[in-house]
Amino acid sequence: MASDAIVTENLTKVYGKLTAVDHVNLKVAEGTIFGLLGPNGAGKTTMIKLLTGLTDITEGEASVAGFNVRRDPMHVKQRIGWVASEVILDDDFTAWENLWLQAKLQSLPEWRDRAEDLLKYFGLLDRRKDRVKTFSTGMRKKLEIALALLHQPEVVFMDEPTIGLDANTRHMLWDLITGVNREFGITVLLTSHYIEEADALCEQISIIDHGKFVASGSPTDLKARVKSDFVELETREPVDEAKLRAIPGVTDVRTQGKTWILRVSAAEEVLPRLFATLKTDEIRRINVEKPSLETVFLDITGKRIDQPGSDVPDYRKFYAQMRRARR
Repeated sequence: MASDAIVTENLTKVYGKLTAVDHVNLKVAEGTIFGLLGPNGAGKTTMIKLLTGLTDITEGEASVAGFNVRRDPMHVKQRIGWVASEVILDDDFTAWENLWLQAKLQSLPEWRDRAEDLLKYFGLLDRRKDRVKTFSTGMRKKLEIALALLHQPEVVFMDEPTIGLDANTRHMLWDLITGVNREFGITVLLTSHYIEEADALCEQISIIDHGKFVASGSPTDLKARVKSDFVELETREPVDEAKLRAIPGVTDVRTQGKTWILRVSAAEEVLPRLFATLKTDEIRRINVEKPSLETVFLDITGKRIDQPGSDVPDYRKFYAQMRRARR
């Protein structure tokens, strides 16, 4: 039976009056892809900072790759890789020079064969002498992952790895992530606020909101929890909430800004009743959500995942700053 690559017990981080991570318990099995899903500001990046030793733990314990993050931070850092949401490559360096710099930063004496193998794996070997500024977005992402794998880590953290990418590049990166997981047997913990990304990639998911885990399980198990459909409704004029609640089949009514969110027993049965209650010209927009990770989040938190959470300090530029410091 595989052991756990990441374990936390009541992991907590407090910034002043803000509890960014609130007594989180987590287990990530070795060799799996685990997803941390939540809106911006929910605590995802803070979790990675805690697990990688980039910020101090306020309370609780964490171990990564068999080492305690508090007591053995250097042993942890030797066994992890990190792919940040922001680009950490040096545009004026070639692909090979970026790998050389990474090897220097990590004090790797024997790195050239590994670097060549990684460039070959990612299809970049023939571009090794080209400056990174000439690379496409997809090529840059491949090189970033190669840097993270150079020292043969056991665990790789990917913080919003596809944020800002177009759909084609995002799907290409999904294939790379699953390929790296299979080819190298590396445990991957990725954070995301893209529902479809977590659903496509992750074997297990935890949904985080305001620093707390509100649900955990496989995508299939989480979606099975939701027995209802959701109807999102935007009207041109104010609507009496009691009028919506009175529609047969509507079990709950919530507001999010100018939008009504109706929890219904079955959308196909409720929609005709809704149209009979409201005039068509009163409805600006309507959308139906069948059970999905989006509706899981909506069901638990009462809001959509793209609605931001708390404002948490962001240290994702750490590696980029460290690399520039050589100058």
